[in-house]
Amino acid sequence: MLLVNAHLISPGFEKEAASVLIEDGLIIEIGNEHSGDLDLDGAMLMPGFIDIHSHGADGADVCDASAESLEHIAQMKLREGVTTWLPTTLTQPRKKLLEIVHTIADWSANAPLRVPGMHLEGPFINREQAGAQNPEFVRPPNRLELRELHALFPALILSLAPEMPGAFDLITEALSLGITTSAAHTKADYETVVAAKAQGLRHLTHFGNAMTGLHHREIGVVGAGLMENLKLELIADGIHLSRDFLKLIFKRVPRENLMLITDSVAASWQPDGELSLGGLAVEIKDGVARLAEGGALAGSTLQYPEGLKLVQEITEEPLHQLVATTSWNQAQSLGLRGFGKVETGFIADLVALDQDFQVRDVFVGGEHRQITQ
Repeated sequence: MLLVNAHLISPGFEKEAASVLIEDGLIIEIGNEHSGDLDLDGAMLMPGFIDIHSHGADGADVCDASAESLEHIAQMKLREGVTTWLPTTLTQPRKKLLEIVHTIADWSANAPLRVPGMHLEGPFINREQAGAQNPEFVRPPNRLELRELHALFPALILSLAPEMPGAFDLITEALSLGITTSAAHTKADYETVVAAKAQGLRHLTHFGNAMTGLHHREIGVVGAGLMENLKLELIADGIHLSRDFLKLIFKRVPRENLMLITDSVAASWQPDGELSLGGLAVEIKDGVARLAEGGALAGSTLQYPEGLKLVQEITEEPLHQLVATTSWNQAQSLGLRGFGKVETGFIADLVALDQDFQVRDVFVGGEHRQITQ
C-alpha cells in the first residue's frame, strides 16, 4: 500500500506532502510520491497510539469478563486511533480477577488491534487511597497470585502501593517476570518511592491522582515524579491534571519520561447518566465521571486524541516533539520493538488525524481498519 499526501509526524521528524510505502506490514520507504493507493489529503500521519491504561469504553468494561465487552472496547479504541491497548483491570476478588484475565487471554488472539499484554491495576494497593477502586477487595501483595494471573496472560504493568508490607518483594518478583511495576493508589512518602525504585519500580500510575501530593515538608509521590527518573502516566484531560499542572510537568520532566494515557472507563463515549465501575455506582455529569458516593473521580471519559490536542495547546510545542508521549515512550518502556515511529523498518501501525485531531484513518500492520463514526 502506498499512502500519499501525508503530513508525516514522527518523534523528532516532520515531513509534509510525504508518501509512505507499506509492504508486509512494515514501512519500507518514506518518499515524495504524489499518487498512490490512498490520498490522505494533508492529514497528520502519526504512529498509532499506545494506550497502556484503559478500563473500558461506551458502556463496556474489561471487568465485565466478557469477550463481547472487550471487542466493543477495542473497536472504540480504534476509533480513537489506538492501535495497541493494554486491557486494564480493577481491584476485584481473586476468583473474579482470574475470570477476567482468562477472558482477555481467550479473546486477545483475534483482537482487531494489538493486545501484547494487560495492565493489572490493583488489587495490591492502599485501601486508604482506593479512590474509585473498590476497597472491599484490596488485599496484601501476593507473589503466588501475581504468578497465577501472569501465567494466564502476560501482565506488562502491575500498579501497586509500594508502602504496603511485602510490596518490595512483589516488585522484585515482577521484575523477574518481565513485568513493569508502577506506584498507584498509594500513601507512600518520597523516600519509600526512591527505595522502591531501587527495587525495580519504573512508572507512576495516573500521575497526581490517588497518591501523596507535593508539600514543602514532604514532597511525596508527586515530588518523586518531578525529581526521579520515573515514567509518568498522564491523563491530559484538564480535570485529573489541571492545565497549569500539565504545563509544569512538561517544563520540568524530560519528554522520554512522559506517557499519555486515557484511563478511560465505561463512561467514555457515553452521555451523562449513571453506570457501575467495579461494583461502585458512578455518575457522569458534564462529561466527568465521579463516584456517586463521595464524588471521587472515577477514571476518565477522555478519548486519546483529545489528550494530545490539549497538551499541544498548553505547551505550544511542535507535534514532532510531543508525539513520542503517545507511542514511542510506551513502546520503549515495555520493550515493544518496532513500534512508535513512522520510519523505514518500523511496523505500520498508524493513525491519520485531521487538523481538529479527529481520526480519519487507522492502520494496524499496514491493514486499513474500517472505523464506524
